[in-house]
Amino acid sequence: MGGLSQSRKADALRGAPLFEGLSKKDLVELARVTDDLQVPAGTVLCKEDTLGREFFVLVEGSVDITKGGKKIATRGAGDFVGEIALLTSLRRTATVRAATPVRCLILMGGDFRRVLDENPGIQRKVMATLAERVAAVTADPAG
Repeated sequence: MGGLSQSRKADALRGAPLFEGLSKKDLVELARVTDDLQVPAGTVLCKEDTLGREFFVLVEGSVDITKGGKKIATRGAGDFVGEIALLTSLRRTATVRAATPVRCLILMGGDFRRVLDENPGIQRKVMATLAERVAAVTADPAG
């Protein structure tokens, strides 16, 4: 199986809320620093309580997410995991294990931060998206 094109990688990244404000050009810039990864069922992508350094966008297959050994969710193609690792040095909040063979894009935190440093426009859009999401989460429902 050949590697994914930059355009297909960009389309996969578009589905992540963190990147929803980015243009196609911006997404292609991020896609350039992603790797196309294929792993067999049973592979652990992220382990709870370890430091995270990468973000995954699922292209094919599914993963199970567990916390404290208990399954809390399943994610599939179009979903993503590990976005907190792109922005912080917090420990992983859950374990993510491939339930089936998985094809995913992997974006390392250092590469993401380098793209932000080199592209202030992308940085502003990502920060605006984050600010909107924080505002939505912390908004007073009573108004």
